[in-house]
Amino acid sequence: MLFSRYFRLALILGLLSAIGPFAIDMYLPALPAIGANLGASVGAVQWSLTAFFLSLGAGQLLYGPVSDILGRKVPLYFGLGIFTVASIGCALASNIETLVALRFLQGFGAAAGMAIPRAVVRDLYTGNEAARLMSLLMLVFSVSPILAPLVGSGVIAVAGWRGVFWMVTLAALAGLVLVYTQLDETRPPSQRVDSSLGSALRGYGLLLRDGHYLGLVMIGSCSMAGFFVYLASSPFIFIDYYGLTPTMYSLTFSLNSVAFIGAAQFTGWLGERFGLVRVVKVAANAAGAIMVLLLGYYVAGGDNMWVLMGLYFVSSAFMGLVIPTTSVLALEEHGAIAGTASALLGTLQMLGGALAMGVIGLFANGKPLPMVIGMTTGALIGVALTWITLGRAGTQRLAQQGS
Repeated sequence: MLFSRYFRLALILGLLSAIGPFAIDMYLPALPAIGANLGASVGAVQWSLTAFFLSLGAGQLLYGPVSDILGRKVPLYFGLGIFTVASIGCALASNIETLVALRFLQGFGAAAGMAIPRAVVRDLYTGNEAARLMSLLMLVFSVSPILAPLVGSGVIAVAGWRGVFWMVTLAALAGLVLVYTQLDETRPPSQRVDSSLGSALRGYGLLLRDGHYLGLVMIGSCSMAGFFVYLASSPFIFIDYYGLTPTMYSLTFSLNSVAFIGAAQFTGWLGERFGLVRVVKVAANAAGAIMVLLLGYYVAGGDNMWVLMGLYFVSSAFMGLVIPTTSVLALEEHGAIAGTASALLGTLQMLGGALAMGVIGLFANGKPLPMVIGMTTGALIGVALTWITLGRAGTQRLAQQGS
């Protein structure tokens, strides 16, 4: 009974969270075709991704506090509505500048589905129960990078790249129906009494002064940044450099998501057995070691696609332990401002990913090495932050809050 309640809620929240990523992952196989159709360079097409991530990150700063003030459902209605309108505009765009602008607006709408579900989890659960629910949410959420590229490839083959945006329009409309009919309000009016614009600003001030919270957020951000570098670069590398078809690329991309999903399901069990802090430490260090090995391979002159796929598969599995666990630990002490804390977490992760994509884009040459350097850099910064944040003092602090 408890599992079924967890899974029902995780299914709803995961589907809402996945609408934005679905608009990314379906879109990836179309990047080369969009550039050819709109007469745009690789860099210009990548900006349509970067713009989406920038607004997806910054928009959460608004939705989080608003959801603390108005409840969780009203901002979801607004965000999904904006996303729907922008998706229709993207489907009709006639040049790359218009597409980039509308992708920015689309990301702003999608930000509601990223910030608010994490706050709902914190409204209801803490500790290992929250980790278990978060891992189930990630299970549903991670279906997007498995299925979306494959669906995108099929849609592109039948209806061209514009068909992708008509599909995500339908997904957003389905999300609106889901919120209205299936999601209960978890922030009742009695809990909103002390929430206001002023309290939101004070909440952000509190969070920005909390080094422990920021450290945990940035550990997850580094894992996300490495993934975003892969996200933006891999279509060109696998399709143009290694010669895969869009469908074969979609399958290779999906394999990493399978690793992420599978590992994420063990977070609750591992947290109960070894403690969430130890899970983060081991997983972050292991991911860093794998990425150093991959970088060493390419620096030494290696150039085998299967080595890239195999090592990143293992690294993705460890990321599946790091990201949901650090999110739970970061929100643990901030239940009264869960929406605000979740929003800042999401913003920093998305903006970090967008920054990493932008920097690597400056050095992109269509070959794997710049991508691998960016991914490895993110992993190693994450390792350093793990030991700074979750050293002796950080572990004692988490132990005290759990007692």
